[in-house]
Amino acid sequence: MFILNRNADYRCPLHPADADILGLEAAGAVEHHLSYRDQHSETPLVSLPALAAEMGVTALHMKDEGQRLGLGSFKALGGAYAVIRLALEEAEARLRRPVDMGEMHSPEVRKVAETLTFACATDGNHGRSVAQGANLVGARAVIFVHAGVSDERVAAIARFGAEIIRVAGSYDDSVKEASRVSYDRSWTIVSDTSWRGYERIPGLVMQGYTALVREALRQMPMPPTHVFIQSGVGGIAAAVAGHLAVALGEQRPVFTVVDPARAACLFETARAGHPVTLPHGEPTVMAMLECYEPSLVAWRILSRVADAFMTVDEEDAIAVMRRLADPLGTDPVIVSGESGAVGLAGLLKVAADPEMRTALSIGPDSRIFLVNTEGATDPRKYQEIVGRSPGEVALRGAA
Repeated sequence: MFILNRNADYRCPLHPADADILGLEAAGAVEHHLSYRDQHSETPLVSLPALAAEMGVTALHMKDEGQRLGLGSFKALGGAYAVIRLALEEAEARLRRPVDMGEMHSPEVRKVAETLTFACATDGNHGRSVAQGANLVGARAVIFVHAGVSDERVAAIARFGAEIIRVAGSYDDSVKEASRVSYDRSWTIVSDTSWRGYERIPGLVMQGYTALVREALRQMPMPPTHVFIQSGVGGIAAAVAGHLAVALGEQRPVFTVVDPARAACLFETARAGHPVTLPHGEPTVMAMLECYEPSLVAWRILSRVADAFMTVDEEDAIAVMRRLADPLGTDPVIVSGESGAVGLAGLLKVAADPEMRTALSIGPDSRIFLVNTEGATDPRKYQEIVGRSPGEVALRGAA
């Protein structure tokens, strides 16, 4: 399914608060933060010329977040950043003086952080980031996981010392339970989705994601003309679209949001013109995108700067995982998890449909930007789908 957003505007008409969250100064603050992270290095921007030629476009670039900060996902940029920012703000309040990111590991800051508990619900990647951030500053983390989160993903969160609470039901059920328990126990909820009255912290999470956009703009020879980004509650799509709108203004690219057909909360929200909560249906293989209610902040941004919304099917996500593991010609191998390359799955559907190509003005001069949002964060599942382990695929790419 595919729809155009008739309300999109190239004058960067973001709400002032959203422009502040995703603007240049805020993105600079994120990069300052990253300069103090031990495992930080810019992730690669991978060029796929053979695939671009097959699609009849000038360039196709994919930002590969598969090694980000040792967590294997773009979410490493968001939850940890929000936790550390909040811990430093609390330290400033108690110490009654400015506290810079360079004091993150200082005894004074750690003494404050040890009194704090940060909690969140997760499909896996966001919880790992929140747990890592709490571990870095010496705070406590409690992570709520729903029934569909694999034992492998839970173990990856627990290795940062987080307490794990299992919740029956879906991701949205775990969000509600995390919020309820955190309120009762005066914990700080660090969610990557927002609801009425709860916007600032999800905004900080999205702010963390702007780092990958800044890096990509420096790495690309020319800014993109088109962007396809996958979406769960909308955080990554809104962060990329919003920052590009601020940074590029009227030259911003045509932006398409891609949802799983089985959990298309943003697509249905766009079709209705207001936030829509979907009934829970059959699970999707795109586990990190299985969300049935959009983030209100993300929708506010995307309603203004996303040009199109579309859905892809289960077989589309599986096909791009395999395609990236066995690329065309001399294109490099990319290890992508079940949700990582859904934007590419959307692009492939558009490229094969003349009407959709025309609607998005995709032609021989187009320069397309994608993000591989996760590597093989569940190696067992990856091997089931691709037929080889992530290590075997990566080794083939290095040969």
